Amino acid sequence: MTTVFIISAPSGSGKSTLVSRLIAAIPSLMFSISYTTRKPRGTEIQDQNYHFITRAGFEEMIARGEFLEWAEVFGNYYGTHCGVLEEARRQGKDLVLDIDVQGARQLKCRIPEAVTVFILAPSRQVLEHRLRARGEDRDEVIERRLREAAEEISNYKAYDYVLINRDLAESDARLAAIVNAERVRRTRIEDQIRPILDTFSLPR
Repeated sequence: MTTVFIISAPSGSGKSTLVSRLIAAIPSLMFSISYTTRKPRGTEIQDQNYHFITRAGFEEMIARGEFLEWAEVFGNYYGTHCGVLEEARRQGKDLVLDIDVQGARQLKCRIPEAVTVFILAPSRQVLEHRLRARGEDRDEVIERRLREAAEEISNYKAYDYVLINRDLAESDARLAAIVNAERVRRTRIEDQIRPILDTFSLPR
């Protein structure tokens, strides 16, 4: 059974770093590479960080019903292709999605058993410092991101877990613990339990 892990956070909260470390550390996880119409930033690589496509191309994919979820954020489209879940199931892996609050809401409706994690910076001041330290955005963009962060954070109660990213090593361990705990949840491993019960001739 493929478990879907949805991870959301305001820009600058450390989500991308934590997700990349999670994928590297925990076996049998597949990262869902999103489609987007925004331009690559810095060292981002096509089909590794995102599938970068045109706005017209994205809208054609919407019309064909190719996305599990999609949203428009800061004037750009972002979406998760249906094929990535099918591929994770084929490979017997769990799927990790790095998506925003809008996308998480859509996907939770389609996959109610998905596990949701919201990552928080310790304060607005820390978040602003991290955004400025990246050196990628103008002041007005940073201010807009901070306003959007306040709106996103107000949705934290919709998530199963909230991880406050004060320290990278600590947050790293907690995110891994969430994944490992969910993997042994009884309802997720019934197919493994039943053969064991059979060896004891116990009712299922």
